[in-house]
Amino acid sequence: MHILDLLKERGFIAQVTYEEELYKQLEREPTKFYVGFDPTASSLHFGHFIPILAMVHMQKAGHIPIALVGGGTVMIGDPSGKTDMRKMMSNEHILENASNIHKQLSHFLNFDNGKALMANNADWLLNLNYMEFIRDIGVHFSVNRMLTAECYKQRLEKGLTFLEFNYMLMQAYDFLELYNRHDCKLQMGGDDQWSNMLAGADLIRRKEREAAYACTFKLLMTHEGKKMGKTEKGALWLDADLCTPYEFYQYWRNVNDQDVAKSLSTLTFLPMDEVRSLSKLEGSDINEAKKVLAYECTKIVHGEDEAQKAQQASAALFSGGDSIGEVPSYAVTRQELEHDGRLTTLLHDSGLCTSKTDARKMISQGAVYVDDERITDIDSLITYDLIGTDGLLLRRGKKNYVRLIIRQ
Repeated sequence: MHILDLLKERGFIAQVTYEEELYKQLEREPTKFYVGFDPTASSLHFGHFIPILAMVHMQKAGHIPIALVGGGTVMIGDPSGKTDMRKMMSNEHILENASNIHKQLSHFLNFDNGKALMANNADWLLNLNYMEFIRDIGVHFSVNRMLTAECYKQRLEKGLTFLEFNYMLMQAYDFLELYNRHDCKLQMGGDDQWSNMLAGADLIRRKEREAAYACTFKLLMTHEGKKMGKTEKGALWLDADLCTPYEFYQYWRNVNDQDVAKSLSTLTFLPMDEVRSLSKLEGSDINEAKKVLAYECTKIVHGEDEAQKAQQASAALFSGGDSIGEVPSYAVTRQELEHDGRLTTLLHDSGLCTSKTDARKMISQGAVYVDDERITDIDSLITYDLIGTDGLLLRRGKKNYVRLIIRQ
């Protein structure tokens, strides 16, 4: 199967430029393509998961991924989907984040013997001569056309700085540089980048008179139209220190029934026949599909051992077992408990509730359990002896757990 057909079948593809030409290009030779990652944090998150998996599919088909870290563009900030200007970061912070991203991507992609490449646009953006850049690159851009781009529209209402207005030129220039340095002919990424990616492919065709292509992926949304990968604690990080394998597993174990089919298709490497078979399950049987989804996603991100541990911990909890070692824990000292051992405080501090008001509400509604005992008294206290050496299991609703432990 052609790689584009595979990506379409699995639900990745949103938009493609010069589609027939691209089909032929990918058939003709191993093609270098790139995906950009701005180092705004020390870890990649779920928003990067779809592009990463697409890169893996492309690499398996014999093509060569270039992971471009935006060490230069991160200093400007991508206005796409943003209502406010991004905060500035120090060079040291950017370099540290870029290094972490490289390590994470190495978990998914094979960088041995040129099978994948890593690049940083700081190498060519930070020392640009402004006059030369405006003369050689800016001449190819129409301001009128740029202002119609979706990535700028919502920012125009609040005020778009000239700094951010440059982002499209910077990203287009990245594609041109990667074309000249590595013969990169295709940019891939989220569909919110469509305007920027069109600009890059168009720049190469105008300036170099050569073929260049853009291909975007669908943003994975819930059936309600909300972005997937958002938790009560924030983003669904791919770093185990920011989101434990158990928490990652539980997120996918608890997705809505209506979101199971497309999640299995895009977020796992299961054969499509198996995906279709699992997606047909209904009623309580759909939970079996969710278990497979959670296991496969966790295995891809954290490895098979961690996926098995998360699966076993989840099974033990839902069956009333005692094995809770992989459940997220929250440590308190004896002194902290003596100062404030209210259950409402611990529910908030451990992340099970968004606020103490939310905690009181959850208790009043009978949604809070301490070691499987429903608590209805909003003034309940948790003592040092109650936690003991084995810890104490707090639960909000059916699926949200934290194990309280004593920190010496």
